[in-house]
This record gives sequence, C-alpha cells and structure tokens, in this order.
Amino acid sequence: MAVSIDEITKQVKTGLDELLEQAHLKDGDLVVLGLSTSEVQGGMIGKDSNIDIGRSIIKTIVKIIREHHLHLAVQGCEHLNRALVVEREVAEKHGFEIVTVYPAIHAGGAGQIAAFEEFHDPVEVEHIVAQAGMDIGDTSIGMHVKFVQIPVRTSVKEVGKAHTTYLRSRPKLIGGERAKYTWDPFNKKQNN
Repeated sequence: MAVSIDEITKQVKTGLDELLEQAHLKDGDLVVLGLSTSEVQGGMIGKDSNIDIGRSIIKTIVKIIREHHLHLAVQGCEHLNRALVVEREVAEKHGFEIVTVYPAIHAGGAGQIAAFEEFHDPVEVEHIVAQAGMDIGDTSIGMHVKFVQIPVRTSVKEVGKAHTTYLRSRPKLIGGERAKYTWDPFNKKQNN
C-alpha cells in the first residue's frame, strides 16, 4: 500500500503545529528535523529514500517555520555524521562551524537535498543546539536539542508509516530542596 503525499503533509503540519503550540519558542529559535523518507514509506531507514516525499515534507515545514519566525535545521543521516543543513545566516549568527559536504540521496538523504533546494543560502554544519525538534522515522535528533529535553505528546504518532517523536527543551533546574523554581516579580520580598 503506497503512502499518500497529501496525507503525509497533513500529518506533518498537524504534528509540527502541536509541537510549536507546546514548545513556547521565541522568534529566531532553532527547530531540528530528523527525517527518514524510507521509514515514511514503510521501509528500513536509509534503504529507500524518496525525493518527492522529502520535498513535500520540507516544503510544508519550511512554510510553517518561516511563518513563526523560527529557523530550521535538517539533520542528515549517519553517513554525514548527522551533520545538519541550515541557512548560512543562522550558522554565522550562532557560530556553528560550517563544513564542506553536500547531501546525496544515500548520504544525507532526501530531506537534506530538499532543504538545499528550499533554503535561500544552505550550508552544512556539524553541531547545533536547537530549542525543539521533530523526528520522523527514529533518526535520533536528541543530540541536537538543548539540554534538558522534554518529550512533547502530539496527536500525530506516525507520518506515513514512520514513528514520530517531538522534543522541546527547558533550562536545567539546579539546587536542592531549598531551591525555588518560580519568581513573583510583584512580590519584592520573596519568601526564603
């Protein structure tokens, strides 16, 4: 049974909208995408990449990300050591090290190729720190999401036939039993 591009794009849009609703991101924040078009089709990751599926997913995500004034990083596969495609201005602003490599269908994958086509000035970088992420096909994006990662539950559990995972992040809670984790700016004399 073939997967429907229309159904896939609806699932992607719904899942991303629900992630962004729960992640409380700010303008300019970075969202990482891991994508296996092989898994979306019901195949094994890295074995059956599909550029048409990659293009439809990337186009859908880029439109939403831009509407929210966010930035997208698209993770490559293990053959590129999980390097990421970002806009050059994002890499330069954040001081991400730009590396020389271009994605291919079986090294980087269909999602990265589609990102190179869709972005204004794409570059590859080795490492990022994103505030949230969407993983379509169990590609392991956790290494690119800011510590502490928090799973986000959405109504979309699969895109096509690929399992999905969503992450947001929060600052670390430090201290011990006497530490406080909320602040009331209107109460000038905080309880000790």
